[in-house]
Amino acid sequence: MYRRLSSILFPVMSLLFLGAIYWGYQEHQEKNSILIKAENQYQRAFHDLTYHVEQLHQQLGNTLAVNSTSESYHRKGLVNVWRLTSEAQNEINQLPLTLLPFNEAEDFLSRIANFAYKTAVRDLSKQPLSPAEFETMKTLYAKSEEISKDLSSMQQKVLSKNLRWMDVEIALASEHTNMDNTIIDGFKTVDKKVTEYPEINWGPSVSTMYEKRTINMLSGNLVTAEDVRKEAAKFTKAPPESIKVVENGKGTEYASFSATVTGGSNNQKKLQMDFTQKGGKLIWFMNPRPIGAKTIDIDKARSAADSFLASHDFPGMKAISYDMFNDTGTFTYVGVQSGVLIYPDQLTVKVALDNGEVVGLQANDFVYEHHERKLPSPILSKDEARKALNPAMNVREEQLALIDSDLGEEVLCYEFTGQINGSIYKIYINSENGLEESIEEMSPYDSEASADK
Repeated sequence: MYRRLSSILFPVMSLLFLGAIYWGYQEHQEKNSILIKAENQYQRAFHDLTYHVEQLHQQLGNTLAVNSTSESYHRKGLVNVWRLTSEAQNEINQLPLTLLPFNEAEDFLSRIANFAYKTAVRDLSKQPLSPAEFETMKTLYAKSEEISKDLSSMQQKVLSKNLRWMDVEIALASEHTNMDNTIIDGFKTVDKKVTEYPEINWGPSVSTMYEKRTINMLSGNLVTAEDVRKEAAKFTKAPPESIKVVENGKGTEYASFSATVTGGSNNQKKLQMDFTQKGGKLIWFMNPRPIGAKTIDIDKARSAADSFLASHDFPGMKAISYDMFNDTGTFTYVGVQSGVLIYPDQLTVKVALDNGEVVGLQANDFVYEHHERKLPSPILSKDEARKALNPAMNVREEQLALIDSDLGEEVLCYEFTGQINGSIYKIYINSENGLEESIEEMSPYDSEASADK
């Protein structure tokens, strides 16, 4: 009996054993194939990065070499600098450097890209490169040469020693941070050198992009935790004793307060708010309650958002866009001054579509940017500005709007809303020179949300 059972089981077990070996071999092959593809991608990205940084250095040199009055070549050269820098940034993002300190070098490339772009998009025939910008380019030319040489040196080592990027990834993921690795050490060296560069004059348009918002930018007096508790109680209609207030960044220029409703009705238990330390202004609010099925439409949701803003010291706001997600509707509002839409004064309101309750507010931009502006008078008439539009565009609405230009400057424009090619667009025409400053495609929801009721 046992002999018969063995004669049956032995072939079966043998087949299972052979099948397991084959399966393991297949898994091993597939794993190797994935590793080879990843290694090839890393190698390509690194060598492309080295090439593009070298080309960036050469392009800066070419741009500096021509006559200082060659506006057309300056524009062409700066566009190429922007393109090459953007490609280098993309290649850095493809490398396994998430655990490696390389943020200073990435930030440096980002600033070069923005400097080149913002300089190239302006009218160089009317506003040519300034002496300060030429000095900046000379500095970038010298520093990009240093980075290029360091990357080329790393490239030679990678090729001569057949170094693998998969080993870099393993080393970065390892807890043994003192592990010697040529590639890791090379990138650390580049990043350290960038931190030692002297202060570079990037110009106001680029510097503004990297300017961090601090309490010094706000008006008003410094408030205390007790002041914030009273404001939170007024906002939520909850008892002051049920509100917990915590100070963030104490003693720094980024100080703020977080308030949380810890008691009260079921609807108030988890309400959370952030206030500025200077002026005690509300910059963020959230009620993370469960939201039921949608029962109200966009008109009722907008009406609820309008009422919420009017009752919480955000008067004169106009909805410009709408987005719906998971039974909530989010409206984006901008300020209005003398009939002009003020796009820098922007905030968002989230409405629960089960009952129309406001469950979220993000007012950071509004708090830091809102102030009374001395608005310029448009030089062009509305009809003159319309001449810049495509004749096939069916204009539905037109009004004045203040927007941020590509150079980071506030520009008064005519905002034309209309339909062309089956889509709805907002086109902003500079009220001074008739040039297109910006174009945005709108969704049908956006159009409905921004329509005057």
